Amino acid sequence: MYTFFGRSGVFAFNHDGDQLWRASVGTTLNGWGSAASPVLAGDLLLVNASVESESLVALDRRTGREVWRATGIKDSWHAPVLVQRSDAGTEVVLAMFRKVAAFDLERGEPRWHCDTGINWYMCPTPIAQGAVVYAIGGRNPNGGLAIRAGGRGDVSDTHVLWRLSRGSNVPSPILHDGHLYFAHENLGIVYCVNARTGEVVYEERLDPSPGQIYASPVLGGDRIYYIGRNGRTVVVAAQPKFAVLGVNTLEGNRGVFNASPALSGDQLLLRSNHALYCLAGD
Repeated sequence: MYTFFGRSGVFAFNHDGDQLWRASVGTTLNGWGSAASPVLAGDLLLVNASVESESLVALDRRTGREVWRATGIKDSWHAPVLVQRSDAGTEVVLAMFRKVAAFDLERGEPRWHCDTGINWYMCPTPIAQGAVVYAIGGRNPNGGLAIRAGGRGDVSDTHVLWRLSRGSNVPSPILHDGHLYFAHENLGIVYCVNARTGEVVYEERLDPSPGQIYASPVLGGDRIYYIGRNGRTVVVAAQPKFAVLGVNTLEGNRGVFNASPALSGDQLLLRSNHALYCLAGD
C-alpha cells in the first residue's frame, strides 16, 4: 500500500500497517496542499511532486529509491497518466500550466509536449485511450483538446486532433462509448463531446442545480453521477442524448462534498466533511 502526504513524503505499508519505507520528493508547500495520487507502473511508483519540487518522480516500489526525476513540472495537480504508444512503449503524461507533456516511463526523458492554448493550469486528470490523450482544464476560459501520443518534441502543430472551447477547472471527465462527459465546476452545465471529432453533442444545465461541482463524476452501468459540493447528486443517462434519471440529496443540502465518489458493485460510496455514506439498491 502506497500513500503520498506532500512534503511529509511517500510511504509504503504492508497490510498489517507496518511502514516499509519512506521517501521525500520535495519540501515546498502550497495553499491548496497536494492533490495527486501516486501511480504504480510495473516496479515503479510514479509521483507528481509539482507542488513539492516541480518534479515528476519515479521510485522503486520495493525500496523507495529514486529511479529518475523529470523537472520543470509547474502547476500540475493530477495523478500521472500512463499512455500506451502504437510501438508498444509507454509514456507518462502530465497536464500543467499551458501545456501537456509526456515522458519516457523507463528513464523519465522528455518525449513530447503540446501547447494547450489555455493560459492556465489543467487540473482535471487527462484520459488516455487508443494512444490518444484527452485533456480539459483552465479557469476562465476553459478548454480542451485531444492529442495523438507517440510524437517527439513540440507536437502542437502535428499531433492535435481537435481543440474545444469547453472545459472545467476541477472535476475530471469520463470517456464512455466514444464520448467524453464532464461538468463545469461553477455553472451546473454538463457536456457530451464526440471523442473522435471534438463536436459538442449536448450542453445542458442540470435542473435542479447541484451547485458547485468539485468531485469528478463516476460511471455506473448506464448512468453518470454528478455530485455537487452541497450534497446533491444528479443522475444522468450515459448516452449522447441528455436525460436526467434521478436527483438525491444528503445532509439537507448543507454538507461539503468535495471528494470524488467510488463504486463497488452496486454500492455508491460518498464522503462529506462529516461522514462516509454507502448507498445501494434494494
